[in-house]
Amino acid sequence: MLAQPPLGLYIHIPWCIRKCPYCDFNSHEAKSEIPEHDYVTRLLTDFDHDYQFAANRKIESIFIGGGTPSLFSANAYTRILDHLEKRSALEKDLEITLEANPGTAEATKFRGFREAGINRLSIGIQSFAEKHLRVLGRVHDSNQAKAAIEIAVQSGFSNFNVDLMHGLPDQTEADAMNDLETAIAFSPSHLSWYQLTIEPNTEFFSKPPRLPDDDVLSDIQLTGERLLAAGGYGHYEVSAFSKPGCQSKHNLNYWKFGDYIGIGAGAHGKLTLPDNSIIRLRKHKQPKHYLANDHGLIAEKVNVSLDERPLEFLMNALRLRQGFSIQDFEQTTGLPFETIRKPIDSLIKGKLLSLELSQVKTTDSGWRYLNSVLEAFL
Repeated sequence: MLAQPPLGLYIHIPWCIRKCPYCDFNSHEAKSEIPEHDYVTRLLTDFDHDYQFAANRKIESIFIGGGTPSLFSANAYTRILDHLEKRSALEKDLEITLEANPGTAEATKFRGFREAGINRLSIGIQSFAEKHLRVLGRVHDSNQAKAAIEIAVQSGFSNFNVDLMHGLPDQTEADAMNDLETAIAFSPSHLSWYQLTIEPNTEFFSKPPRLPDDDVLSDIQLTGERLLAAGGYGHYEVSAFSKPGCQSKHNLNYWKFGDYIGIGAGAHGKLTLPDNSIIRLRKHKQPKHYLANDHGLIAEKVNVSLDERPLEFLMNALRLRQGFSIQDFEQTTGLPFETIRKPIDSLIKGKLLSLELSQVKTTDSGWRYLNSVLEAFL
């Protein structure tokens, strides 16, 4: 019998001021007035439809991503959260995160988000350097980035994430460390710090910028990890660092192969059903299709087969420094640990994994070369 894991909710807001050249997320430039009211109405219908699969479980975390969710008004989020509350779908002390970009930072707006019930912000800074912000196509400058953090704190957000990238075009190690030092000076509870990758279907893919070479990238990674550790940030996931007790609850649920409802244009969801099946749902990607009644809500519904479950589980769980327990694997996949025992033993022999007290985790080398570890389970 499969255990029913914790349940999260992801809400996708697909519009932004301008599409960044590195972005492969489902985001669309707002060329006219955003249909906020109609979109929220559709989100509520979407939630009601998917919640039937959740067996009345309560939602333990909410993440509102995009796009640029801070383009919406505080009233929109009050309406959404009121609806969820009426469904008795919320745990009392749940984490509610909203992604915000500095270009949309206004003191009154941030205060409104806090009053609506949002208790965590994830601020998309990417860099504090003007030259890198220009190359990345960001609509904010360095001063706006710093002001956004100050406004967040003044608006009552003691729990917030700063989102930074490294390995940027022509970025030096000194540049990257300056970004980290600037962020740490604001004492955020959480830092997302990850390397820029060139993804298909982006402007950078068709016109690749000049990126730092592998030696510089390695130096940036190692020096940055030491700097963050010295600042009191625990490296608990490949690209996530937090102060004690401030790990992202919502993202932890993803990485532990938990369940989540995904609503909004292009949103994905994963749900464990009472009949021991696991399903994934995907919504229509284009906002106009998502909003049109004749297209319905669900673009795709698939079952996660028994053969697919081990790799799906491991691709998430091994991103965590703590790894996973044998019991977690068996309860969330419905498969015996022996299913993956052979590649586990091989990776232990190669000193890429360790198994102690029923806990499987990567070694330092295994974490550094995680893709190679995962290839063993293909």
